[in-house]
Amino acid sequence: MLFRDIIGHDETKRALLRSVQTNHVAHAQLFDGPVGGAGVALAWAFATYVNCEDRQAEDSCGRCPSCVKMRKLVHPDVYHIFPLPRTPKDGEDLLAELTPKWRSFLEAQPYRTLSEWLAYINATGNQQGIIPIRESRGIINKLSLKAFEGEYKIMLFWQPELLNIAAANALLKILEEPPEKTLFLLVSSQSDKLLTTIISRTQRVAVRAFDDDEVTQFLTQKGVDERRARQIAFLCEGNLSEAVRLTHETEDDRHAWFANWMRKCYSRDFAALVKLADEFDGLGKEKQKGIFDYTLNLFRDLFLWQNGVEDLLRLQDEELSFVQKFGKAVAPSAIELLIQEITDGYYHLERNARAKVLFLDISLSAARSMRG
Repeated sequence: MLFRDIIGHDETKRALLRSVQTNHVAHAQLFDGPVGGAGVALAWAFATYVNCEDRQAEDSCGRCPSCVKMRKLVHPDVYHIFPLPRTPKDGEDLLAELTPKWRSFLEAQPYRTLSEWLAYINATGNQQGIIPIRESRGIINKLSLKAFEGEYKIMLFWQPELLNIAAANALLKILEEPPEKTLFLLVSSQSDKLLTTIISRTQRVAVRAFDDDEVTQFLTQKGVDERRARQIAFLCEGNLSEAVRLTHETEDDRHAWFANWMRKCYSRDFAALVKLADEFDGLGKEKQKGIFDYTLNLFRDLFLWQNGVEDLLRLQDEELSFVQKFGKAVAPSAIELLIQEITDGYYHLERNARAKVLFLDISLSAARSMRG
């Protein structure tokens, strides 16, 4: 992974390059960004640049032995810590066993999520991902050794927020007294769950979400039709993992479904709403969640339009036309109420509430609120 392989994030790339070029590399850095963002990719590209044998002004060379090994994630001076599905048994080195899978997981696509990783390694439903203290200490002991080839020994640590207190304290100790020429690159999507003492000993690298144009560019480069790519960009909220997942779905017209639903709510066609609830109940859970996601995104833009902030709208074509017409007929207070209803509904849907009952309840609330 090189910097040029990552779409956008030019300001972050420049800051990372400058830190190496001016010899101001912080020994511990926290790549703090959203789920499905560029955190891992940026940390990987940075690690590649740090040990590149022929650094260029704006990127690694991509050709030297170090870069070749980094591309395959097999550099002997780069260690990886990632969530395990369970606590290893005595004498079992589960981290080492799963490392080949971890490499292939990232090589396929670096904008990944914890749930994807757990599914990739066939974790069971009650396995949520943990980072045991023994694995952490094993890597830390290796970092105390001299580098084999590169200038730096590097620990790439994904999801450090999953450390328990004992493991976090072990990490804290080495962050306070790091071995010479050692880098700790922590990649987190929930930094608020880290110990404040760990955060205070790292230099934060703020990683923003991908914007719609960047998501669209990423998808069109992979052969996705531009119209479909823009629709996905609107739905995924800067999460490239979700964007990739949506490309594998059969294209559906969520806008038509949503617009029909809202019209039936506005006209208080209760018989039609009951039929729609039956339809909704027959969809798969991901499609149900997708409709709620789309509804929340469109309501956000509808709320912005009603409050005169057109410049922030992300809608185009028929969706924009719908917002402009629908926004004139429905009060902002009703939109606020519906946003809360859908948010609550999403929460309950994820916890296996009956979809038909949930959808019909939201529909009846919408019918009441839209026309007072």
